[in-house]
Amino acid sequence: QVRLVESGGGSVQAGGSLRLSCTASGYSNSNNYMAWFRQAPGKEREGVARIDSGGIFTLYRNAVKGRFTISLDGAKNALYLEMNSLKPEDTATYYCAAGHYGGTDSLDPTGYKYWGQGTQVTVSS
Repeated sequence: QVRLVESGGGSVQAGGSLRLSCTASGYSNSNNYMAWFRQAPGKEREGVARIDSGGIFTLYRNAVKGRFTISLDGAKNALYLEMNSLKPEDTATYYCAAGHYGGTDSLDPTGYKYWGQGTQVTVSS
């Protein structure tokens, strides 16, 4: 049984930083993307960043480029999201996703099979 568990969320002031972690169990991240998504109240879930199984190739949504960094520790089966220069518009529940189906946009939430329960990030101005 695949299980993804996020941690590291919290409340910070604008300009602050947070590091999210996602630990995967029962899952082998071979030839698959892992990704971070977020969902603000009343809005659709959106892709934030994704990384390939080798931890080399990354993709970010434009709004977070230069501020967020996604990384992967294959040995620990862990995914991270370093978030710097946080803005109030980054406030959302952040989700870890794995098991990309392939043949779909890697920042489209419909393309992922496994999801964590989410961790809340709140950025105040």
